[in-house]
Amino acid sequence: MALPVGHCQCCHPRAAPQRLSPAQPETFELVDIRPVTTAADRKAFVELPYRLYANDPNWVPPLKSEVHGMLVPAKNPWFEHGEAQLFLAEAGGRVTGRISAHIDHLALSQPVEQGMGPGTGMWGWFEAEDAATSQALISAAENWLRAKGMTKSMGPFSFSYWDEVGLLIEGFDHPPTVMMAFNAAPYQSWVEGAGYAGVQDLFTYALPIADGFPEIVNRVVASGERSPRINIRRVDKSKFDAEAAIIIGILNDAWSDNWGFVPFTPKEIEYAGKKLKPLVFNDLIRIAEIEGEPAAFMMTIPDMNEELIKYGGNLLPFNWAKLLWWLRKPQSRTMRVPLMGVLKKYQASRVASQLAMMLIEFIRRDAVARYGTQRGEFGWVLSSNGPMRSVGEAVGGKVNKVYRIYEKAL
Repeated sequence: MALPVGHCQCCHPRAAPQRLSPAQPETFELVDIRPVTTAADRKAFVELPYRLYANDPNWVPPLKSEVHGMLVPAKNPWFEHGEAQLFLAEAGGRVTGRISAHIDHLALSQPVEQGMGPGTGMWGWFEAEDAATSQALISAAENWLRAKGMTKSMGPFSFSYWDEVGLLIEGFDHPPTVMMAFNAAPYQSWVEGAGYAGVQDLFTYALPIADGFPEIVNRVVASGERSPRINIRRVDKSKFDAEAAIIIGILNDAWSDNWGFVPFTPKEIEYAGKKLKPLVFNDLIRIAEIEGEPAAFMMTIPDMNEELIKYGGNLLPFNWAKLLWWLRKPQSRTMRVPLMGVLKKYQASRVASQLAMMLIEFIRRDAVARYGTQRGEFGWVLSSNGPMRSVGEAVGGKVNKVYRIYEKAL
């Protein structure tokens, strides 16, 4: 799966490294980069952020079992079309950083004009204690990608376009919602200092939903409700596999021209379905039909991070029971819309925005009435996706976080 790599060393004797941890004496230790090869290495890889962000109230510790599952090829179907090498950084006898270098072979087959294509290598899972560590890690990832014949380095992706994507550059003052990334503020200058330039920004939109949307949105929704052609229905969780197939079919069609798009594979659909099934509620996921044909969908999930932030990344000894109880009928202040799509054949027509607004309003009603929800988060949305950004703004959304994807020629 990975080429063996040698150790890489880096130090900066003329300037104290910028650190995440409290002020320390100015010591300039060599940074040693080594590949992850053992279960103990992987454990250290997973657990590093728990130390780096221990005092950050806006970091939500992910469940360690979930992170381990994403890193193991036997458990994560991404590895059926991807290969990766994980790296650890060490200095002074302790782990100071981590990174992955990886190649998604489906991304290599995508059109160059959509951002990916031949020669596109990736990096992700990036954490570093200081600038020296970050430079050494990024260099190690680039060297691995060059050895694999890649001509462009892009990141962060952990691992997929459909996982946690982008480096947080705005919105450090509040926790991320479920399935969104978080990182320390200095990372932006460290990544850009390594020669990377932004290629795409991702926006999330926060919006109050308790009192409804602007009147213009209400008029558009009311018009759609009067149309005999349009039907907005709830998903049927008892037919989970069939409903998931409809949604993924719309998604792969609707997003196929988007920057960075890589299609879901059948195994990835099954994997994602198992992970998301506990967060699937019939009234929070809707499918829009035009004359009986599925034409659009919107997936909304309760912000489980509101609960997970209390757990420290562990389900034992009793957090598993607390989580199961919460999942029975979550009372969630925030709902996140991670996915939405309208079939391409409708995207150039006015009905596309009408369907989107109807889906948002129908789900809003149930989220407020049944789950006590006060606010929504819409996104991420590509900076190049003008129509979806317009929908976010039309319903009163304001950008609350910005993530950036970077690239560099190798």
